[in-house]
Amino acid sequence: MNRKPQSRHVVVGTALLSLWGALTVFTARPLPAQQPAQAKPAAASAPLRTYAQQRDFLAQFTSVLELSDGRGGVVAVCPEWQGRVMTSACDGPDGVGFGWINEKFIRDKKPNKQFNNYGGEDRFWLGPEAGQFGLWFAPGKPQTFAEWKTPEALNAGPFSVLQRKEASYFQLSRELQLKNASGTAFNFSASRDVRLLSSYHFGEFFGAEAAKLVDDKKLKLVGFETRNTLTNKGAPLKRDTGLVSLWILGMFKPGAQTAIVVPYRTGDDKELGPIVNTDYFAAIPPERLRTLPAAVLFRGDGEYRSKLGVSPRRVKPAAGAIDFADGSLTLVHFSLPAEPAKAAYVNNAWKLPQAEPLAGDAFNSYNDGPTEPGKPSLGGFYELESLSPAAELAAGASLTHHHRTFHVRGEPAALAELLKLTLGVDANEVKKFLENK
Repeated sequence: MNRKPQSRHVVVGTALLSLWGALTVFTARPLPAQQPAQAKPAAASAPLRTYAQQRDFLAQFTSVLELSDGRGGVVAVCPEWQGRVMTSACDGPDGVGFGWINEKFIRDKKPNKQFNNYGGEDRFWLGPEAGQFGLWFAPGKPQTFAEWKTPEALNAGPFSVLQRKEASYFQLSRELQLKNASGTAFNFSASRDVRLLSSYHFGEFFGAEAAKLVDDKKLKLVGFETRNTLTNKGAPLKRDTGLVSLWILGMFKPGAQTAIVVPYRTGDDKELGPIVNTDYFAAIPPERLRTLPAAVLFRGDGEYRSKLGVSPRRVKPAAGAIDFADGSLTLVHFSLPAEPAKAAYVNNAWKLPQAEPLAGDAFNSYNDGPTEPGKPSLGGFYELESLSPAAELAAGASLTHHHRTFHVRGEPAALAELLKLTLGVDANEVKKFLENK
């Protein structure tokens, strides 16, 4: 893991305006003593609430790249931490940072071979996690948390940064070598383009009416997209030795008044299968999971380890979470094939062997909590995750997956209206769920 001196860092780039927004670069240059910092990093005992506090804290330990749209939307990227998008804000540096950041792990500076859990709103992983072709378990090992280990290629080491002066985005890349639980070796090249998104793009993904509401009600919005591409540099991938998929995961701040909202395709269970898959860890208690006519509600409090998935037959290309205490709505949108039900998705269930290793989910949400009775959690957060289909990639062939994240802040009535327009759920129903009514 690359480390930087524990000193403040400053903006050294200039803003470049384009369709996508503006670009600003943070580097690891120490701040001159006579120059005040833009935002004083929080003390170890105080939580990092604002984006500026989060950004300046991160810059004490690693290089930080920043995207800014000039209207209050800012996004921080840490290429040395496997190209993570760490946090963002919709109302400027002094606004609340949306990303969950694992402050203790970062401060301790102790690499963890099991999982370097820095946090972050968008991280690059590959699936499957488990099963006979899982990437997180060594051949012959039981698939338990004690044996769970993030592949070195996904857990440590930087993404290289290709900066383009004419465009307001970052292009990141690195080489990846991995081995699955069946002993199959992989050699890949990975790239990530990180771009800002505007209310115009929000309308493309969530509809013109939703975008009009954002503009008319003057709601604060920040959005970004990662375009993730995996190119096979090794032998052709085959089903009987294991395929892989792109897997993008976003960690967010949990709360007692936070509900994850996952829309699903309605229809006959006999044709489409169960609405939601909860066959990952322990059973999810009914007070933590509720099925509505158009969506599933799932608690995002970071207190109880649980995970759900939506199959390719049920998936819609969007999900999100509403935080009533913070007054914000988080939305993700992700790419899907034209006919998801006909695509092969890797199976991330911790089962060995899996009867159907290519009958996995296209979307997942995870709520953190103690990994075992009496054991600590991974830090306390919730996740919104999307996956690409798997493919039998020939040598030199590629697959690409887009994952977009938006945060919106505004008055409760406007957010309730936007929740209905984007995810099809009444805010009062969500409140009832959180109140166990």
